[in-house]
Amino acid sequence: MLNQNQTPLLDAIKACTARHHAAFYTPGHKGGKGIAQPLVDLLGKSVFAADLTELAGLDNLSAPQGVIQEAQQLAAAAFGASQTWFLVNGSTCGIEAAILATCGPGDKIILPRNVHSSAIASLILSGAIPIFINPEYDSVLDIAHSITPDALQTALQQHPDAKAVLTVYPTYYGVCGDLEAIAQITHQYNIPLLVDEAHGAHFAFHPELPTSALAAGADLTVQSIHKVLGAMTQASMLHVQGNRIDGDKVSKALQLLQSTSPSYVLLASLDTARQQMALFGKQLMSHTLQLADDARERISQISGLSVLQFPGEEVSPGFTALDKTRLTVTISGLGLTGFAAEEILDEKLGVTAEFSTLQHLTFIISLGNTAADIEQLVQGFTTLAEINPATATSVKQKISSNLAYFPAISPREAFFAANETLPIEQTCDRICAEIVCPYPPGIPVLMPGEVITKTALEYLQHIQSLGGFITGCGDISLCTLKVLTKDSRKQVTGKR
Repeated sequence: MLNQNQTPLLDAIKACTARHHAAFYTPGHKGGKGIAQPLVDLLGKSVFAADLTELAGLDNLSAPQGVIQEAQQLAAAAFGASQTWFLVNGSTCGIEAAILATCGPGDKIILPRNVHSSAIASLILSGAIPIFINPEYDSVLDIAHSITPDALQTALQQHPDAKAVLTVYPTYYGVCGDLEAIAQITHQYNIPLLVDEAHGAHFAFHPELPTSALAAGADLTVQSIHKVLGAMTQASMLHVQGNRIDGDKVSKALQLLQSTSPSYVLLASLDTARQQMALFGKQLMSHTLQLADDARERISQISGLSVLQFPGEEVSPGFTALDKTRLTVTISGLGLTGFAAEEILDEKLGVTAEFSTLQHLTFIISLGNTAADIEQLVQGFTTLAEINPATATSVKQKISSNLAYFPAISPREAFFAANETLPIEQTCDRICAEIVCPYPPGIPVLMPGEVITKTALEYLQHIQSLGGFITGCGDISLCTLKVLTKDSRKQVTGKR
């Protein structure tokens, strides 16, 4: 049985930093001696001593046989996987590797329309053909939830040749769908279920949290350990179980996608974050849940505010559980947009949200938060509620159906097709040639291969006018968009 007290990778790094020697290898700063003083003043010297390369004794991330392999085995045991890979390029490269390992050019993959932009990048890299399912949509709150088991069943009946299913669990709002049912339906077709569990790395460590994706039956899941646990930014993990995923293909895909000069500081943070949760996870999550419950109860009592809650008896197929450490506050009752409220809280009241939308602010409460943080959050909202602005307008993103659908052409074809840049008012009904998404949460409103609609353009322009940030596209001012030329559209679709 593995000893979760161990930190093999961290110990190896410590040993290397303690060994006195003349360094004639990368990185160029040589243990921090060449780092510019302003950065040393900010971070101190010790972190740079641990910024090492793949020396003897430190193993190799792309083909681990030593301490990285040992650390990954410990992580697999702690998170309930049969095999785990450490990721230093974030969950983005994990999602990309998952799709590259399961889908080739022309293969179909079923996935929700509210996927992260990394999934769209995966489609471009792999050449897979997306079969999109619109998630369940709360039109009152203007929040998209999970895909439903019925919608997935219909999609698979229509496309039984699909090679994989990918879903998001939980959503950015902490909403979880019926993943067990989704896994059972997927496995009836003998294909793997891939899960973007970027925001659910903590689920395995407390019974009051939603069921982890692996426990619910996922074949592969990608977790951003840095988002909700104690790893450094960009440090993530990919886990698999069962025999539906070819581990060799995952490794080969990651060799294409990850740096050949991985940061050992990031790798060490994964090793220690695993140890921390394996030894103290339940205790840490109990404290975090208490903080979240306190914040939810107190904020929900402030006039003009409401908090996203688990629907209880009114549970729907796309909303079967809620991560209570994720706090979403609806502020439209104050006559403010989420963008305006975020700016006031951040610049005037010292409270910084994870992200804002037209009606909501979302906050991540994690093991690093304190009771003082919650007090400042509550007081910030108390002050915000005393502001009496003019009533703000809002617009809701239109999600009309959860039936499966294709884009006009594949994202890969659109990405490589000839394109032109047009004034935005001339792009309606043209095929988009770039990813366009508000960020965060990084869910594209438009992607390569989709027909640009008037609704999508109005939604993006309205978000921007109210202070939202648009990313992914070449012109973030949204004065112009890239679209397929008419000749290239005719070549790939046969249409003028």
